[in-house]
Amino acid sequence: MFDRRSPFDDLLLQVAAALEPLRAEAGAARDDLLIDILRSVEAVGRWVDAARVTLAGEIAQRSRPTLGAEGLATARGCRSAAELIERVTLVSGATARARIRTATSLRGETSLTGDELPGPFPLVASALDDGTLGIDAASTIVASLAPILHRGVAEGPVPGIGVVGGVAAAEAALVAAATGGDVDGVEPARSLEPAAPADDIRVMAQTWALFLDPDGVLADEHTAQRRRGITFGRMRGGTVPVRGELLPEVAAQWKRLEDAYLNPRVASGPRFEESPDELDGPLDPRSSTQKRHDALAGILTVAAGMDDVPQLGGAAPVLVVTVDAEELDRDAGAAFIQGADDAPLSIAAARHVGCSGAVQRVRVDGFGRIVSLGAPQRIFNRHQRRAIAQRDGGCVIPGCHVPATWCEVHHVEEAARGGPTHTDNGVLLCWHHHRTIETNGWEIRMISGVPWVRAPRWLDLSRRWRPSVGSQHRQLAKLRRDPAGTPPASATGTSGRPRGR
Repeated sequence: MFDRRSPFDDLLLQVAAALEPLRAEAGAARDDLLIDILRSVEAVGRWVDAARVTLAGEIAQRSRPTLGAEGLATARGCRSAAELIERVTLVSGATARARIRTATSLRGETSLTGDELPGPFPLVASALDDGTLGIDAASTIVASLAPILHRGVAEGPVPGIGVVGGVAAAEAALVAAATGGDVDGVEPARSLEPAAPADDIRVMAQTWALFLDPDGVLADEHTAQRRRGITFGRMRGGTVPVRGELLPEVAAQWKRLEDAYLNPRVASGPRFEESPDELDGPLDPRSSTQKRHDALAGILTVAAGMDDVPQLGGAAPVLVVTVDAEELDRDAGAAFIQGADDAPLSIAAARHVGCSGAVQRVRVDGFGRIVSLGAPQRIFNRHQRRAIAQRDGGCVIPGCHVPATWCEVHHVEEAARGGPTHTDNGVLLCWHHHRTIETNGWEIRMISGVPWVRAPRWLDLSRRWRPSVGSQHRQLAKLRRDPAGTPPASATGTSGRPRGR
């Protein structure tokens, strides 16, 4: 079980043997017993976590830089105490450093005589040692209160006790909340409020820090202003890496827009009776991160079309995609887009951009000289868009409930192939379904100026055409007419390229 024999191996084996029946019984345990097992095992884990922090602190103390070559980590060939802990325990570097940070904050200073002075957070250390306080709660308490002591605030907000007394009061209250104990004695008391989870303790600790040191928030604000930023990397594998940090209010605003874009009105997509159970599945296969990406794409598209968007070169910002006419007819064709490091773009992406934007034809000769320049074909204007939104209500794909304001207008018969920019040839699609309409299996057909949709085979084995749900006006009219569901005879172009047909 262990790589080498140590004096504690027998003890560890005893602990493992004691836990084994609990793990074995968990599968067959009744609900109440299962919860008791979970609570007991977690209590053991808190004892282990306390030992981990203590040992990490001792390793760090014996590896401090002032010891030079005599330091424990250096003597064992490691750059730091964290690396030594990593190699011995096989934990991540982040975990090793977190244990050292907590231990260092809890340990007292060493006096000139070599004696260790009391630590700044005795209640946290005591509750951690006796297993009543978890490492998550202990770490968040120390991380929130230690900076206040380090900044040396002259006077706390509570008259007469100063910042040290205020931190002590905060520590007592937070430890009591985390353990379910009394504020004064911080002893476990089942009759009091139940212990709060670590996430709740984090919020409480942040509130105490704000109360004790309001100016500390300003320091964080200055740091945040320096750290804010977004960086775009170079395209690789068909995507552009993005990294950065947002200010809290910017992140909150983005989350609000994201929630508006992604908020579903129903819990699941459509289910067709003709489909066997094995073909019935979730309508939207995207992961949560992919959905957030598509929400951002939709928001950027809407923002770019607003009247008050800042101009670029005397005109509204224009996304320019160039593609050779011959490439446009090839499924494996390539296009190029400004601002993407001249990396090639798939022809599907080029068609998507061309569908929702203006198309301008430019002819060049064999030497690259421009020999003719056509006028841009207009996109759907605001009056057409309002009419289409009134008709469709939102994305026409069943089960997708992105509202009309977040949708793009799609040419059912491609504009690049001569499809008219007319309400009879335009439907609302969200960014995701618009971007994947050629490959996702959904088909759209305009019949008497109304969109009809056919689901992919995996979802609807019958492949029946069905009218889109449409806006509430169309739904009400349908109920009043009680239609038979048979499509009219006249129909226009079909959009989408289903597979296996």
